[in-house]
Amino acid sequence: MSDKPTVGVLGTGIMGAAMARNLCRAGLEVRAWNRTRDKAEPLAADGARVTDTPAEAVEGADVVLTMLYDGNTVLDVMREAAPALRRGAAWAQSTTAGTELVSDLAAFAREHGLLFYDAPVLGTKEPAEAGKLTVLAAGPEEGRAAVGPVFDAVGAKTLWTGEDGGAGSASRLKLVANSWVLAVTAATGETLALAKGLGVDPAHFFELIDGGPLDMGYLRAKARVLIDGELTPPSFAVTTAEKDARLIVAAGRGSGVRLDVAEATAERLARAAAQGHADEDMAAAYFASFDGEDRAD
Repeated sequence: MSDKPTVGVLGTGIMGAAMARNLCRAGLEVRAWNRTRDKAEPLAADGARVTDTPAEAVEGADVVLTMLYDGNTVLDVMREAAPALRRGAAWAQSTTAGTELVSDLAAFAREHGLLFYDAPVLGTKEPAEAGKLTVLAAGPEEGRAAVGPVFDAVGAKTLWTGEDGGAGSASRLKLVANSWVLAVTAATGETLALAKGLGVDPAHFFELIDGGPLDMGYLRAKARVLIDGELTPPSFAVTTAEKDARLIVAAGRGSGVRLDVAEATAERLARAAAQGHADEDMAAAYFASFDGEDRAD
């Protein structure tokens, strides 16, 4: 293997497409597959070879990168790819799959002779496009020379959490981080909804907290998405955020931890999706505060 591995990318949605594009820009050979081929086609202009099947994408690849909807989808797609997987290849599993399926994914890797890396990423559309994600990674030293250029191309930093990807230490850290992201997003929506209900100008709220310990960049970013009506294209869609919230609740329950905020956030996101906001940015959880359509103006 050269110092620039061949990478098979499975899943080219919001995050996967951005990651594949940055792999191409880093000079790596990239083969990209997506269930809906139209979402992968634009990557051809960046130098990726778009394939019709997962098996075509991974054939002979040094690294397989999965960025799909959930853990069950990952297993289904990897089973489709199985006949073409090269024994000894590294598998960087970046889908937020929660904790329950990590051992199943690791078992699949062992069965097919793959070096398994539990490698979720922290960040949304904008940092993904800029190659500024944070990669949370756990996996053996043996294959890090292969996955290193991949992680360097898609992220600004790689945080190693262990040498056993199957232990799920990276995925557990991702759920902890996402619990904070989702809590802030839900709180932002509720704060703006309450301001609207009480007839308070949101600008006065931001003036009140400006520069103090209650102020934060992420709060302002999500509020701006709502106030400016820039919910599409999403940085992180409502349906995906709901999926992650439910993974967080399940992980907490499995560890004897009750997560009331995460559970309520999942329900808010579900209500927003039912109102027609499923494919909008997760800031659209704001609308769950109202029985009908309302706006953050």
